[in-house]
Amino acid sequence: MVDLAATPPTQLTGPILVFDSGVGGLSVVQALRERMPSLPLVYACDNAAFPYGQKTEAWLKERVLSVVGSLISEVQPSLIVLACNTASTLTLPELRNSCRLPVVGVVPAIKPAALITRSGQIGLLATCGTVNRPYTEKLINEFAADCEIIKVGSNRLVELAEIYLAGGKIADQDLLEILAPLLAEPRLDTVILGCTHFPLLQPHLARVAEQTGAPPWQWIDSGAAIARRVVQLLNDAGYSNPSCPTHFIPNCWLTAPLATDSQLPQSLQLFGFSQIKQLTGFDLKEPVS
Repeated sequence: MVDLAATPPTQLTGPILVFDSGVGGLSVVQALRERMPSLPLVYACDNAAFPYGQKTEAWLKERVLSVVGSLISEVQPSLIVLACNTASTLTLPELRNSCRLPVVGVVPAIKPAALITRSGQIGLLATCGTVNRPYTEKLINEFAADCEIIKVGSNRLVELAEIYLAGGKIADQDLLEILAPLLAEPRLDTVILGCTHFPLLQPHLARVAEQTGAPPWQWIDSGAAIARRVVQLLNDAGYSNPSCPTHFIPNCWLTAPLATDSQLPQSLQLFGFSQIKQLTGFDLKEPVS
C-alpha cells in the first residue's frame, strides 16, 4: 500500500484527477468541463475492482487508498475528485487526512432535491449500498425530513451504464423495470440520481418514464455541485484561471486491460481522453461479498 502521508504537497501545477470505480465519473467530468472548459483533467477508473458496491467495506477502504495513492505518484495532481458515492462515503475522511491534497467527494443530491420539489415526494435512485447506508439516512433526516423519499436501489443500472459507454445497447424494458417503484408514485416530481453512473443514462430514463404517461420529472444529480466546489477550492488556492499546457495529454488510467472488442476508448475520446494508461499491480484479489 502506498504511504500517502509521504506524498509531498502539490504546488498547484498538476491536473485535476477524477477517480471512480468505472465510467460513472465521466458525468462529473462533463460537469467540470461545462464549468471550466480549459481545466486539465486526468480520469482514472478502478475497472479491475468494478463494481465497488459488491465488495466488503474494509477491503474497499484499503483498496481505494492504495489505488489513489499510486495515482497521486503517477499523475501529481493539484486536486482529487472522488467521483464515486460508495468510495466517498467510505473513505473520504481517511483520504483527506492522508494525502494532503484537496479532495472533493460526492454524496446524493438530497438537499437540493428537497429545495426544488413541489409535491414533497422524491425518488432516490442509487446503488443498493448507497440507499441503505446510514450516511444517506443522515442526509435525509438533516435536509429532507419533511419529504417522502422513495428509495430505489439498483446495481443493475450501474452495469447498464458501463455497457452503454462500452458501445453496447440497453433495452427500454430493463430501464422500465428499474423505474417501476417510482412510476407507481403519482405524486412524485423529482428524482435524485444518486450514483455518478446514472446521469449518463438520464435522457434514456426520462424518455422511457414519459412514454408510460408519467409527468416530466425533475432530474437532479451532484455534478454541478461538485464542479462549483472544485472551482471554489481552486480559486481559494490561487488556481483561478487554469489552462491545459500545450504538452498536456488528457489521459485515462485503468487498473485492468480492456477487452479487445471494447468501444470504451472511442467513448473516452468523446469526453476528451485520447490516451489510455494502465496502473499495474492492482489485480482483483477478493471475491464479491
